[in-house]
Amino acid sequence: MNDINEETPAASFVPGGRRRHRRAKQGGNGMRRAMVLAMAVPVVSVALTGPSAFAADKGIGTTAKDTTADQATGLDADDQQMVTNLETRVLDQRLGSDVSGVVLDAESDATLWGHNAATALMPASNVKLATSTAALTVLGPDHRFTTKVVYGHGTLTLIGGGDRTLTTADLAELAKTAVAGLKAAGLTSVKVAVDDSLFPEPTLANGWNTGYYPDSVSPVRALVVDGHLVDDTSLDAGQVFAKQLLTDGITVAGDVTRATASRTDVPVARHTSAPLSDIVHTMLKTSDNNIAETLLRMTALGAGRPATFDGGTEVVRQVLSTRYGVSLANFEMYDGSGLSRADRIPAATLAEILELLTQPRYASTLGSILDGLPVSGEAGSTLGPEWGRFDDANSKCAVGKVHAKTGTLTGAIALSGLTQGKDGKWKVFSFIENNSTANPNDIKDAMDGLAATVNGCWA
Repeated sequence: MNDINEETPAASFVPGGRRRHRRAKQGGNGMRRAMVLAMAVPVVSVALTGPSAFAADKGIGTTAKDTTADQATGLDADDQQMVTNLETRVLDQRLGSDVSGVVLDAESDATLWGHNAATALMPASNVKLATSTAALTVLGPDHRFTTKVVYGHGTLTLIGGGDRTLTTADLAELAKTAVAGLKAAGLTSVKVAVDDSLFPEPTLANGWNTGYYPDSVSPVRALVVDGHLVDDTSLDAGQVFAKQLLTDGITVAGDVTRATASRTDVPVARHTSAPLSDIVHTMLKTSDNNIAETLLRMTALGAGRPATFDGGTEVVRQVLSTRYGVSLANFEMYDGSGLSRADRIPAATLAEILELLTQPRYASTLGSILDGLPVSGEAGSTLGPEWGRFDDANSKCAVGKVHAKTGTLTGAIALSGLTQGKDGKWKVFSFIENNSTANPNDIKDAMDGLAATVNGCWA
């Protein structure tokens, strides 16, 4: 990967004061929010709603240091100890000097601690939090993606519908249905084409380079099977489909080609994906770049925009700012996965997005985001032991207690999520570092330690 781009000049403020939002609090709102988290996280089912408490009253002109000092006298003993420890541990040499962080109290709407919280840094895969929020809001958690097969003029055409979770087994079922129809019509030979015209021809996002293909991400197309990392996922899927036809006794004439299905073609078979909520869950647990980029395009289409990087990121911005009141100050997003080295998001903004997960009114829409956050020590997720996370003397006490999205690029590591503090209250946190020269594993250990500090187990 390329070296990190020059950093965007940072604004001088962090969210300051004991209140981040001037809205009148309804009786028991904080308690209800705490109950939502307490009930939801253990069973992997969560709630969310309401404009972010971070959306207003941000204390412009206040520095991170000033904010912490001003609040210190209002903190209880546990929070004061956490703040004191964070002030020291954020200076860990492994994290380098370009570090941004913030901790919020989900119940009281208080900003407990901030360190360069409004500084826009490269967030890596933490971008997927914004992508997920927009996708679930625009499309709905129950939305499903449809892959179709149509027949016309001697050709079966496989039509991509933006399902990045399509499998060989799914194509086998589509082929079986298609073969039954062909044989009923007395046909034993057919041509095969693929139609991926739902998305325009793939391009590179601002901040991408061709070295990403196909291992980090494939060129974004509307048709893919088994998540294959190949340059042309559509033709690859068509070839898998053709093999299934051969297995079922149909001769495939010629090579698989790309074509646009005709409106007069006859529908033959269709497959619908799992609901979007399940797909988001999988995408976040494993930090799947390809799913994220496909969701960005499908979100754009769902909002009536072109299925492009620009169309998708425009919708993300509108959803965050207009629907949820999230501040976009210093926010720069150019893709859906966070692979772009031009992406810049402050820790404060990531915390705003995550704070939505603590609000009950958004539960039915955004719940799968909290469900999908990797859990410290969870095998099979990006916070699992196979990635060396939460396994050192300082952070292993937090295994099973931190729910957070990871982010890793050359020159950028991030960790943003939620944990229940020593006082039993839920905290929202975000930490980002750029440009540290330490070993990436050492950087992650230091960042896991910050999360353990917020949890309070590393006191």
